[in-house]
Amino acid sequence: MLMTLTHSGQTMTIQALRVDEVPHYSRIVADSDLDGLCGAAVLKAFRPGAEVFFSHAAAIRSGHVDDIINADTVMIDLPFHPACGWYVDHHLTNRPSEEEALLFDKGGGTRHWKHTPSAARLAYELLAEVTDMHHLEPMMPLVDALDSGGISKDAFLEDGPVLQFARTCTPREQEYMQQVVDHLAAGATLDDLLDHPLVQPHLERVRAEREMAQAHVAERTEIIDRLAVCRLDETPLRINGYLVTAWAGDAVDACCIIHGYSDGSIQTPERPALGASFYANSFLPEGQGRYDLSRLATALDPTGGGHANACGCRIQDPGLQANLNHWLELWAQRETVLRI
Repeated sequence: MLMTLTHSGQTMTIQALRVDEVPHYSRIVADSDLDGLCGAAVLKAFRPGAEVFFSHAAAIRSGHVDDIINADTVMIDLPFHPACGWYVDHHLTNRPSEEEALLFDKGGGTRHWKHTPSAARLAYELLAEVTDMHHLEPMMPLVDALDSGGISKDAFLEDGPVLQFARTCTPREQEYMQQVVDHLAAGATLDDLLDHPLVQPHLERVRAEREMAQAHVAERTEIIDRLAVCRLDETPLRINGYLVTAWAGDAVDACCIIHGYSDGSIQTPERPALGASFYANSFLPEGQGRYDLSRLATALDPTGGGHANACGCRIQDPGLQANLNHWLELWAQRETVLRI
């Protein structure tokens, strides 16, 4: 079956795979967020015996997880890695170059890259004809909306259980995410998860963290030339752009969130390295697709990247203030340097 999708003004087709067309894999490596979780659940629903590892973009690009990636590995919602056997993703900055793609194909690899609203959506459509995923179907529009900036301001401010559940999926919660993906792959629905004793304590935690984060955003955010700069560094808080742009309103076109610790590391999820995330203000009419923020994320960090409207990087030498000054200089020239 041929599925047609429209996203960000682009129409694309996805050909569902037959059983004999699905590449072999015994290991799934996915991003540590809701999109990665649901993508891993789709892949594990097709192949229940596959083991799942959750990682993140910086760990892939820095080579810290090279030892778990081989020809029996499918990677989803993460940067391209030439050693995997099957690659599934939707990030523009993760798309393999022509040379990388040619070498990968010649080596027997299989690529599925489409500019879908989520990587989970791409996996879902690829396996729709060969896997029973009716229990995941109600979740997919929510995953799409969260990953592509399609959440309305009212829905965000309401902070319903689905948004809360999305915030429970982080690199800090590896064991929890392993358990959740097993439940999803085995047939659990979103309602099942929201009522599950495994998930309830995590929902309580993220509700408390949201209240704390709102206070920090109000205290630590400065608006500079329609860019909201939020300083959450040296705190355990990690938020996405929705919270900052909801607070700033129509006074900003985008936000930059500084997070992590100066003595942190990509190998310690509980104390991550100092980094920055950039988000377009999706609450503005036509707020997305105006500026390519990934040019900020990759300006100093070769391992940075993501989408034009949501991306991130690690702080580079000589330090945070120098990095921030450089981004602000680029932002001041956004109509020529960043305009899409």
